[in-house]
Amino acid sequence: MPTKIEKDHVTGTETTGHEWDGIKELNTPLPRWWLLVFYATIAFAVLWMILFPSLPIRGATGLTGWIAREAVVGEMQAHQARLEPMMARLRATTPGEIAADPELRAFALAGGRAAFANTCAGCHGAGGQGAPGGFPSLADDDWIWGGSLEAIRTTILHGVRNTEDERARQSQMPRFLADGLLSAAQVNDVAEYVLSLSGRAGDQAAAARGAAIYAENCASCHGERGEGNRELGAPRLSDQVWLYGGDKASVVRSIAFSRGGVMPAWQGRLDPAVINMLTVYVHALGGGE
Repeated sequence: MPTKIEKDHVTGTETTGHEWDGIKELNTPLPRWWLLVFYATIAFAVLWMILFPSLPIRGATGLTGWIAREAVVGEMQAHQARLEPMMARLRATTPGEIAADPELRAFALAGGRAAFANTCAGCHGAGGQGAPGGFPSLADDDWIWGGSLEAIRTTILHGVRNTEDERARQSQMPRFLADGLLSAAQVNDVAEYVLSLSGRAGDQAAAARGAAIYAENCASCHGERGEGNRELGAPRLSDQVWLYGGDKASVVRSIAFSRGGVMPAWQGRLDPAVINMLTVYVHALGGGE
């Protein structure tokens, strides 16, 4: 309740005249400098709201007409202008020539890393390690379509099994069970034989039966000993690298129903210089030939 203003005998400070349960409030106002700074920030905020985009003035751009998006566009154009001489050199040079030139190679690796993160890492992983479900690793030496600079560039340019580029990499494995080409027992035997190519067959008798079926139905694409065929996009079956899983259940599913991922064609979407940079970068991930 309000009381009279008096001086506190302990601190020597006047009270405000307010008291609660015998506790009196001291009159200790904020320092003048603090109040002046506080009022100045309020005035600055009001001025900023009027000058820059905040209030619906002149199309919500503020009195200055400044728009952050346009500023970024200008900065990006200036950045592209600075890079253009090097980008022009990359467009006019083959990936092999880029890899042999220390200056171009260093620039391509840096630019390729950024382009890979923006366009490729979502499927192939940040380090090119691939991912389950048909996204191949780019950091090993197991290549379905070839790991040379030219082969990698062709794959990036045209993609795989897409309908937008007539030069896209194309391959299609038959659905041996779904299309009635093999029985379930035969699919099982072929799976055992395929596993035996890397020393992992669990049923030797089934693997022996599957050898003849494999020779008749699979060897023309995957090779007599599962060595694969890059011309046809037929992966190697005699190692421990599997795109859709190397356990028996996964192998049986691949034989029975087929597999086939799709990669977009980047030609026309990316600058030719960027495609060359990506080619050099992917080749340098560790599995390039």
